[in-house]
Amino acid sequence: MKRPTLDSSLLELITSLTPAAVSQFLATQSWELESRLEDVREIWRLPKDHGALAARIMLPLSSDFADYSQRFYDALNAIRVINDWDVDSLYERIIATRADLLYIRLDQAMPDGTIPFRQAEATIKAIHRMMRAAATTAADPAHSHRGRRSALVTEFLNEDVRLGHTKRGSFIFTVVARLEDDISGDHSADPPRAEDDLISEPFPRKVMATLARGLQTTHRLARGRDREALENPAAWGLSANLIESLEEMAEPEGLRSLDLSFEWAAAEQAPAVGTEPIRLEHEILGELARVRERLVRQEEPPRRETLVGAVKSLAWDEGSDLEDEVGAIVILADVNGRTRNVHLTLSGQDHDWAIRAYRNKIPLTVTGDLAYERRAWRLQGDIELDTGFLQHTLGDLPER
Repeated sequence: MKRPTLDSSLLELITSLTPAAVSQFLATQSWELESRLEDVREIWRLPKDHGALAARIMLPLSSDFADYSQRFYDALNAIRVINDWDVDSLYERIIATRADLLYIRLDQAMPDGTIPFRQAEATIKAIHRMMRAAATTAADPAHSHRGRRSALVTEFLNEDVRLGHTKRGSFIFTVVARLEDDISGDHSADPPRAEDDLISEPFPRKVMATLARGLQTTHRLARGRDREALENPAAWGLSANLIESLEEMAEPEGLRSLDLSFEWAAAEQAPAVGTEPIRLEHEILGELARVRERLVRQEEPPRRETLVGAVKSLAWDEGSDLEDEVGAIVILADVNGRTRNVHLTLSGQDHDWAIRAYRNKIPLTVTGDLAYERRAWRLQGDIELDTGFLQHTLGDLPER
């Protein structure tokens, strides 16, 4: 007898899920564990009084058996058929048992269901930055979001948060914050955890709740509400890095809106945050920038800083006489671990050195008061230009 053709998308779930994750999912539903043979198999039963079709399934627990893939496939397919789900719904329901999910939808015109590769790369980087900002705030609300993060944050970013399957319907990124280690991957199955083991709040849940609160507050701030949140941003899940990550995701011109929604793990009590989806239209980017500037000023007051960077542009300073030779300079320099445009003004011989550095592609070393104002990083106050390296490389300035 010819065996039915296997569903390729369902076959993929065999490597994406573990028996432990499926076991935990069944335990939170109407299924009853009938018997369990350690490291071999579990038998689950759906009672007759359940709305769906009464059934029994065998769930394999060890991938060492030759027929493991077929048996696991059969178990997953049985759950799918009984509940009348498609494969995507099956996957989401199972991982949502012990994982919090964040869906990020890019609402833009996509005739063939694709987005530019550069946009995808930029979006993933922005998502990582958003998760790092939320984790930093969750671990230490007083953290400046500069310098080193705690080991708790590092472990979360390296192990607990993953990029899940992309959902159908526009272009949707799925962020999976695992509340324990065996939601996916090739691990041996463990029995469902007892309620007594779920007392303490897992750090990934704390991060996701902080993120949800921050996104909801951002949504309200962009509409002129909840201004009091800016007095104590961390308590509302806010940070400049969080806002900037949203700006980066919503930057493409063709994007109409950024839609974000959460699905909370069924095995944990849902956090006390709103449940409504969050929609950030492209048009509110200007307001987000103003909110971010306010947060940057609070997180990073002006400080004396020495920067080294290539000259990106030179222009006469508006409002000054040409005879004064005051120039508006933009250099590309490292600020908090990222390359930024930094604006400053130089005059006289310092301006001449900047011109020579620009022409010869040699970096400037400048010291001043670094601050974020008018939506840009600026070096102000008593600015000092270190000309030692320039003189060594280019020689003295020619006489005027």
